[in-house]
Amino acid sequence: MVTARQGETILEASLRQDINLPYICRDGACGACKGTILKGTVDYGTYQEGVLTDAEKAAGKALFCCAKPLSDLSIECHEVDELKRFPIKSLKFRVQKMTRAAQHVMLLDLRHEGDERFNFIAGQYVAVQLDDGTKRSYSVANAPYESDRLELHIRQVPGGKFTGHVFNDGMKEGDVLQVEGPYGSFFLHEDSDKPIIFMAGNTGFAPIKSMVEHAFKIGLNRPMALYWGVKTPADFYLMDLPEKWQQEHDNFKFIPVLSESKPEYNWQGRTGLVTEAILQDYPELNNHQIYACGPPAMVDAGRAPFMGRGLPEDQYFSDAFFVSHHNAPATETPSNEVKHD
Repeated sequence: MVTARQGETILEASLRQDINLPYICRDGACGACKGTILKGTVDYGTYQEGVLTDAEKAAGKALFCCAKPLSDLSIECHEVDELKRFPIKSLKFRVQKMTRAAQHVMLLDLRHEGDERFNFIAGQYVAVQLDDGTKRSYSVANAPYESDRLELHIRQVPGGKFTGHVFNDGMKEGDVLQVEGPYGSFFLHEDSDKPIIFMAGNTGFAPIKSMVEHAFKIGLNRPMALYWGVKTPADFYLMDLPEKWQQEHDNFKFIPVLSESKPEYNWQGRTGLVTEAILQDYPELNNHQIYACGPPAMVDAGRAPFMGRGLPEDQYFSDAFFVSHHNAPATETPSNEVKHD
């Protein structure tokens, strides 16, 4: 039995009492926490359009990161056993290196201050605490076997408090950051033998990078294809890396996609929406897994057409990067959080 405090969501109450329900964004944007209300009523809360339809609500579905109990409840939702492996902790990391990978992308190499390892699952994210106690969340871009460091890909947000600090000479190499995590249930499901399609938009490449490098490390032989969509060629801030993966691994292929090509780009590759590129290449998806990470519009655009090609709903794993109000767990001070861009 789980007891919810006044104002708590179903997810917040569950996590506080060590029930590891699936979640990623905690803000009604990704749908990872969707479950069924078998008995009782809830306040559905505020969530992004398209993530929970009226038909789903009529069938008893709710987003547990937003829904608050209005009565005693009986719910149906699977628990994520993997999340029990690495409890959330708060550790200090020193900024070892700052690399301007593109005009609006900074790579942070953080090294842990101390002997304790920061263990996580490839695809998860961390929260960086600011001086005023608020937090900003970013996916971990390095693979879990590098547990003495964290690599974060920071995309500049106009007017963003933390990204302004990073990009406007506020942050320096040697600075110490308080980092909390790991968070989220967006991770590689290693127990399947299905071919994998990764779909990344902008810095949504970060957690995909972690997953791919982890897959290579453990010798995963399943076919993997990465579709990375951006606006300009300069936005492929680590283009050489997936090209190198493709050369070194027979089971991996890389398809970069520009949303709109211009003559000055001299672009010879694929153009258009990254979701459309996948649909052009895969007439059937019933035997695949898709891992999508990037802007909410991209993540949402793929959901229905992919399932129209036979992709099972439970084989579409996603993490939408957005800027919005952060619904902090009861143990945290509520804050405005950038997730992740």
